[in-house]
Amino acid sequence: MATQNFIDYVKIHCKSGKGGAGSSHFRREKFVAKGGPDGGDGGRGGHIILRGNAQLWTLLHLKYRKHVIAKDGERGQGALCTGASGDDVILEVPLGTVARDFETGEVEVEITEDGQEYILVKGGLGGLGNHHFKTSTNQAPTYAQPGQPNVEQWKILELKLLADVGWVGLPNAGKSTLISAVSNARPEVADYPFTTLVPNLGIVSYRGDRSFVMADIPGIIEGASEGKGLGLRFLRHIERNSVLLFMVPIDADDIVKNYKILLNELQQFNPELLTKQRILAITKCDVVDAELQKMIEKDLKAQLKREGENIKPFFISAVAHQGIDKLKDAIMEKLDAE
Repeated sequence: MATQNFIDYVKIHCKSGKGGAGSSHFRREKFVAKGGPDGGDGGRGGHIILRGNAQLWTLLHLKYRKHVIAKDGERGQGALCTGASGDDVILEVPLGTVARDFETGEVEVEITEDGQEYILVKGGLGGLGNHHFKTSTNQAPTYAQPGQPNVEQWKILELKLLADVGWVGLPNAGKSTLISAVSNARPEVADYPFTTLVPNLGIVSYRGDRSFVMADIPGIIEGASEGKGLGLRFLRHIERNSVLLFMVPIDADDIVKNYKILLNELQQFNPELLTKQRILAITKCDVVDAELQKMIEKDLKAQLKREGENIKPFFISAVAHQGIDKLKDAIMEKLDAE
C-alpha cells in the first residue's frame, strides 16, 4: 500500500433527497362528468447507500468527496401517475468499513461482506395524492400530502482491515521483514524505526491449500495512548483479528519489558484487545549464535513464569527462515480453536 494512497478515515456530509408532493388532481374527460380525484403519489427521495466492495482496500476515493447529495423525488401527476423516485447515491467502500454518526459517535453499521448494502441516510417518502383521501362523505378531496423533507447529517467512515492475525511490535521489531518473507506483501523494509507508515496486509500460505491473512501495523511506542508515535491511530485495524502476534527483537534490552509496554498500550486503547489469543515471537534470531539464543530462551521462559505470563515464546528469523514453520503451526492452531 502506498502511503499517500492509504486513507482509513473520512468525514462526509450527506444530504438525502426529499419526497415529491402528492398531486391534487381530478379526472377530466369528455363525457365523464365529475370524474373524481385521481392525483398520483409523489416519488421517494433518493437514499445514500453504503455497499461493500471486496476490490477496494482504502477510502481514498471518498477523501475529496465532502458532500454527497441524492436527488429529490418528483411530484405526482394526474391519472394516478406516481412521481419518479430520486436517484440513490451508492458509496462503495472496502470491507471492514465502519460508519458512525458524527454527533453521537454511535456505530451504525459495519460492512463486512462483498455486496452488503446499508441505507446510511434515508430519502424522504413521497406524499399521497388526493385519491387516497376520498370517502363516502367527501367525494372530491382537494388535499394531497406534501413529501417528507430530506435529511442532512455528517457521517464518519473508518476502515478496519479484515485479517486473521494482527502483528504488534515496537518500531523496527522486524514485522515488515517477516511479512515480506512469509506472504505476498511487499512493504518497505529498512534498518530504522517507523519504516512502516501504513498497515500492510499479507496472505500467508499454510501447508498446501490453507492460508490466513496477517495485518502489519506501524510500530507502537511507549506513550502511544497519550498521542506519541504513529501506532495508536492504526490500532483499530487489529480490533477484528482473532489472534495477536507480539513481536520483540532478540537484541532488545529487556524483552519482557517491551512485551509489557505493548500490552499496556493495547489496554489503554481498548481493554477488549487483551481478551484475544496471543503469541509472542522473538525476532532477528540470526544476529545471535545458537548458544546465546538458548541462554536467552531459558532466561525468558523463567522471567515470563515469574511474571505470571502464560505465553510460549517462539524464536524466529525471517532472514534465515528460522522457526517460521513452527510459528505458522501455532498461529493456525489458535485460528482453528477460534
